[in-house]
Amino acid sequence: MKRRDVLKGAGVGLLGAAAAVRADESPTIRWRLASSFPKSVDAIYGAAERLARRVGEITGGKFQIRVFAGGEIVPGLQVMDAVGQGTVECGQTAGYYYVGKNMAFAFETAVPFGLNARQQIAWMYAGGGRELMRDLYTEHGVVMFPGGNTGVQMGGWFRRELKSIADLKGLKMRIPGLGGQILARLGVVPQTLAGGDIYPALESGALDATEWVGPYDDEKLGFHKVAKHYYYPGWWEPGPQISFYVNLKKWQELPPAYRAAFEAAAAEANLYMLADYDAKNPPALQRLLKAGVQLHAFPKDVMLAARKTAFEMYEDEARKNAVFKRIYSEWKKFALASDQWFKVAESSYANFMHYVK
Repeated sequence: MKRRDVLKGAGVGLLGAAAAVRADESPTIRWRLASSFPKSVDAIYGAAERLARRVGEITGGKFQIRVFAGGEIVPGLQVMDAVGQGTVECGQTAGYYYVGKNMAFAFETAVPFGLNARQQIAWMYAGGGRELMRDLYTEHGVVMFPGGNTGVQMGGWFRRELKSIADLKGLKMRIPGLGGQILARLGVVPQTLAGGDIYPALESGALDATEWVGPYDDEKLGFHKVAKHYYYPGWWEPGPQISFYVNLKKWQELPPAYRAAFEAAAAEANLYMLADYDAKNPPALQRLLKAGVQLHAFPKDVMLAARKTAFEMYEDEARKNAVFKRIYSEWKKFALASDQWFKVAESSYANFMHYVK
């Protein structure tokens, strides 16, 4: 059986969820959702709560999903395995946490110098990205649904100013994933730390810098109290998608109306998370600036060297990883066409509006 035949049920139209499910004809189903994220990251974790609430509302309370924060059932970085193995029916996580299994998982979330949030959404829903990624996830017993986006993230907090690429040599920075691999090639010493461990490491000098998300989330962790230099953009996460994973067998067993409810709720969560960050980041940034934070763009030589290194890494991976090559080749074509359009319309308009005042 072809993988896409297996996933036909995952393409149920969103309009199918518009009509309430008749309670007298529908079974009561209870699922558990394991998130990779703590409740304190409310804009992200809140998307899982929204999903659960909306699924319940659409089905008249017959399809119930209980949400658990990272670590309550399984560690945050083990959510995909928990879903695929059936430990939980569904989860909320990010594909780039699992690049150790296959670097191609990064395309589900973000790759350095990749798509921004709108481009990522377009690629997923209308550019073939969702189908490509679902082929990969089927091999792990999982169905993937886009479930949120933070928008382009910030480049992080530095104890001292960066003047050029030379200042990266020996810099101890908390930055996991592909961004860490790229910066390591430029002289950085990347480290992976959980959110609660970052502040004391930065305060003590064990870290010279850290990245996290953006103004709204960063302000909560207080990084500005010990590192005053705030850099942009977070080129390693230009439009990172958060996703919902569903166990493949459980998805196949689900009544069609419940599938429609889940897919509609996931799409709604996808929209609202990005809106949430776009509304909350601007005032948070203003508060940080009033607190004495110094805002900097990354030096141009850092940006150019990092981009060159990133695409060299992708090309090298494509030569030895057939799955990565298949997704990367389609992703690259989409990204090129999208960038050309954004340059003509979106970017030109934004640049005018940003600098005319």
